[in-house]
Amino acid sequence: MKMADEKKRLIQVRSEKGARFKRDGAGKKKQLSESWRMPRGLHSKKRRQKKAKGPLPTPGYGSPVAIRGMHPSGYREVRVFSQKDLAGLDPAESAIRIGAAVGNRKRREIQEHALSAGLKILNPREIVVPATEVSSDD
Repeated sequence: MKMADEKKRLIQVRSEKGARFKRDGAGKKKQLSESWRMPRGLHSKKRRQKKAKGPLPTPGYGSPVAIRGMHPSGYREVRVFSQKDLAGLDPAESAIRIGAAVGNRKRREIQEHALSAGLKILNPREIVVPATEVSSDD
């Protein structure tokens, strides 16, 4: 139980680090997204790491090794495309994310199999089975 508490604490630490790396000039031009791009300009204040221009990604901002790549829920995220991919997954450590290209029929089978195995589904979808139209002779 102690390891679970430590993982929760580390995940909390990771979320509190709070460095949001923004692209230089993102607030000035509408067409520039905020997604990080390395500043390469010769006179760029951001490249020269002037404090007012915001932080650059450096090794100190990384998350702890024990939880790196882990979902905020505390599970390791595994992408699944078929029922075969569910084999050998530990419900205590792994949570599944069903691939976007998976259709409704296969998705329903995967979801049912995962729930019976006790796995957490990160992107569950309620699948409505279309009722077969019954023609009545009037």
